[in-house]
Amino acid sequence: MKGDATLSPLLRAEWDYIAPPALDQFRADDWRLLTKQGHTYAAEQQVLHVLRLLEGSANDPTYGYQVNNFRHCLQSATAAMLDGRDEEYVVVALLHDIGFTTCPTNHGAFAASLLAPYVSDASRWLLEHHQIFLAHHYHEHPDTAEDSAGREGWRGHPNFEATAEFVARYDQTTIMPGQPEAPLVTFAPMLARVLARPPRRLLPRED
Repeated sequence: MKGDATLSPLLRAEWDYIAPPALDQFRADDWRLLTKQGHTYAAEQQVLHVLRLLEGSANDPTYGYQVNNFRHCLQSATAAMLDGRDEEYVVVALLHDIGFTTCPTNHGAFAASLLAPYVSDASRWLLEHHQIFLAHHYHEHPDTAEDSAGREGWRGHPNFEATAEFVARYDQTTIMPGQPEAPLVTFAPMLARVLARPPRRLLPRED
């Protein structure tokens, strides 16, 4: 099978392909091989794929903001880092808007899905809800005036104050040139350490 030009290349030359054409035809040995190779693949490639996803927007234009979403994410993470926040918090800041242009109406859930297996429930909640909390700062937005009080439905929740603080300090203000922007490579080791944590198995939430 190796040497077949129609196959996608393996990450490691010593690895083997799985031959059965459908998942329901995999046998135990196939799954063991795939699991073994998959663990190594994830350990080496996941960080690169996440960074590539964010870096792919580095030269994007904007629709009015003075910095694009990539620079906003760098500014947010840099501000958190300079404030002495822990690595998980900095990574959350870096990736909180990673889905802003890909999944604009639900980008908080996009980021939460990416990081949830590796971060605390509080961080996941912050990511999921920061988009709602951000509307609190839309004082004269003509289309979302009714959403500006949306966060109040969560007042009293254990993560309310932390999420409100994140949005006020690291989200709604990090949109202008001249603010510190550490290069993306600065955050790569932090992201690697967060993603190296044993992932939690999270079941889909019931509505």
